[in-house]
Amino acid sequence: MNLTIESFIILLLVAGVIGAIGQKLTGYSRGGCLTSIALGFIGALLGSWAVKQFNLPEIYTLKVAHTSFPIIWAIIGAAVFVGVLGLLTRRRML
Repeated sequence: MNLTIESFIILLLVAGVIGAIGQKLTGYSRGGCLTSIALGFIGALLGSWAVKQFNLPEIYTLKVAHTSFPIIWAIIGAAVFVGVLGLLTRRRML
């Protein structure tokens, strides 16, 4: 895979936006920009896995330098992942 600096920056920006959207959908926000980027990439991995496992259609895919980034499924995957993290790390009131 030949990934240029420009395409890598574009993928980082898209992942950051997707991670931020996933955090806003669940109402759970911890961390900053790097956390959003990581959540966007994890969401893309979960979304791609779900598409392959359940034979779902790819709704909207962004192609950057021979790399597919499933936008809608990445948002759903990021929201699910953030929701699970929120449930696991929620502080208990005593």
